[in-house]
Amino acid sequence: MNARDTFVISSSRPILITGAAGFIGFHLCHRLLAEGRQVVGLDSMNEYYDVSLKRARLEQLRKYSNFRFEHVDLIDRDCISALFASAAPEIVVNLAAQAGVRYSLTNPHAYAESNLNGFLNILEGCRQASVGHLLYASSSSIYGGSTRMPFSVHDSADHPLSLYAASKKANELMAHTYSHLFALPTTGLRFFTVYGPWGRPDMALFIFTKAILAGQPIDVFNHGNMQRDFTYVDDIVEGIVRLMRRPAAADPDWTSTAPDPATSNAPYRIHNIGGNTPVQLTRLIEVLEDALGRKANRNLMPIQPGDVPATFADVSSLEEATGFRPKVPIDIGIPRFVEWYRDFYRV
Repeated sequence: MNARDTFVISSSRPILITGAAGFIGFHLCHRLLAEGRQVVGLDSMNEYYDVSLKRARLEQLRKYSNFRFEHVDLIDRDCISALFASAAPEIVVNLAAQAGVRYSLTNPHAYAESNLNGFLNILEGCRQASVGHLLYASSSSIYGGSTRMPFSVHDSADHPLSLYAASKKANELMAHTYSHLFALPTTGLRFFTVYGPWGRPDMALFIFTKAILAGQPIDVFNHGNMQRDFTYVDDIVEGIVRLMRRPAAADPDWTSTAPDPATSNAPYRIHNIGGNTPVQLTRLIEVLEDALGRKANRNLMPIQPGDVPATFADVSSLEEATGFRPKVPIDIGIPRFVEWYRDFYRV
């Protein structure tokens, strides 16, 4: 599918976004609502991180008359089924999940419940409601032990290093099954280290900013020898919005003798959405120090279980499908985050 193969999103049927009070979900809802789209936002408001931040995001979204919020957990099968029946969404963007690599080491069952059972409920809802396109969050974490850079969607990703990553890989396999059996167009989105205003408090940039402003040391894992393909949240949203209009279609060139993991003879696609520019962790800290006007006290630590030393996204499939590639560098994105952080927390 190329950038010209698009379809018009109906104004009469809403777009359902799960994880609407989350970081990416909030930004996507805000973008679509500002464009006049009818949006139904779903969130469980769980306490994985500060719920007051989620409530503050929701307050921003509730200002729009074309926004409807549903306080529902993905694992509540009956409520999810009823919601799909009543809302009849044309497009679903599933961003709700139990996030976090390190949290999965101590709370594994949360990932099975939300990321597996919850995602199955979404797939069933899409099938029953004849949804036109399901997009869902996967993760760069699924590349796991691979050292072949940049990470390409056309390469296998079968050696995850955390249960979180395994659950995201499972989502891709589950989605393919529904694409094959029920001709449900599904698009998996492998996000790479998303950051920006209204970000998640469990992410490194947020943690570093809070600690530096408080005069506390920061833990720098792998002695700073980590590389991440940091991706500004507006670039993530732009990629999602463009892909929403391009539902997955069967690949006429797909063959079972040499199967492409990113496509299929079913309406199924996988795309990376990443900055396409890996950044050394020490460089991120330097840019953050400049934005804050303060130096960090660095506590060098070994790499943690489940972490990978480097990520680097090949975004050629995204660019081919949409004509877009992420473009906001950390020199611009980090100061924007710091400006939001100082304003929101009155620092």
